[in-house]
This record gives sequence, C-alpha cells and structure tokens, in this order.
Amino acid sequence: MAKSRKHANSIARNKKAWHDYFIEEEFEAGLVLEGWEVKSLRAGAAQLKESYVIIRNGELFLFGAHFSPLKTASTHVRPDPVRSRKLLLHQTEIDKLTGAVERRGYTLVPLALYWKRSRAKLQIALAKGKKQYDKRAAIRQKEWDREQHRLLKMTR
Repeated sequence: MAKSRKHANSIARNKKAWHDYFIEEEFEAGLVLEGWEVKSLRAGAAQLKESYVIIRNGELFLFGAHFSPLKTASTHVRPDPVRSRKLLLHQTEIDKLTGAVERRGYTLVPLALYWKRSRAKLQIALAKGKKQYDKRAAIRQKEWDREQHRLLKMTR
C-alpha cells in the first residue's frame, strides 16, 4: 500500500480514506468547476471528508465535497456548496474504473484536491473497504511503530 503523495499545492486531503479503505490504485482527474468554485479553492475553502465518487452513464461525478462560497466571489449567483461535480478522465481510465467497481466490488474514493499547472485536480483511488478488525490492526501497528521510534530515540 503506497501512501498518498503530499502535493505542494494541496487544497484539501481526505485523511479518513486511508483509515477506512485499502487503497489499491490511484488516478488523477480534472474537475468541471464554476467560477466561484475556483475562487473558493484558491482561498482553500474546500473539504473532502464526506465525499465520494460515483459512475453514472459512463461519467464520473464527485458527490458530497463541500466548497464554501466566498461572500465577495458569489454575489450574482446562488452557489450550492455541495453540488455534484463532473470529473474528467480519459475514456480508457473510465472503462477500467467502471469494470473494477461493477465486477470486482471496489469503491472510488477521493484522496486529495490540489493545483497542478493552475488547474484543480482530484486524486481518486480504487479502494476496498476495511473491516473493523483491519482498522484496529492498523491502529495497533501505527502505535507500535511510534513506540519503536521512541525507544530508538532513547538509546541514542
């Protein structure tokens, strides 16, 4: 399991995804955004905590992501902070993801939202849900690694 790369131009990260899912494969997708959404992303007013990705009619959509509207940027429109947003991927990637979700029981999870060459990108992952005992084992391993690090520090 490869940990998510931290992006220098990061807007928002979904840390809970690493706790709730086994991340199998990662993809980078573009987003179809409105003007006020881009401005709120530039201000860092986005949250991916309760969001998810679904496939509908051969297209991918981001649901539940919250982009807080700025008072100054959205004066003439009625912004919907949690509207569904279309994701942009190559057709071969969409076909691969569709097959994995429909036939093999995977889930599509958003991991990070970041800037890449002045474009907003969403890192999504093909993931399998963890059972409760998997989560406890991961926490135990994390605590043990932390304790080992402390012990090694003391012996130096």
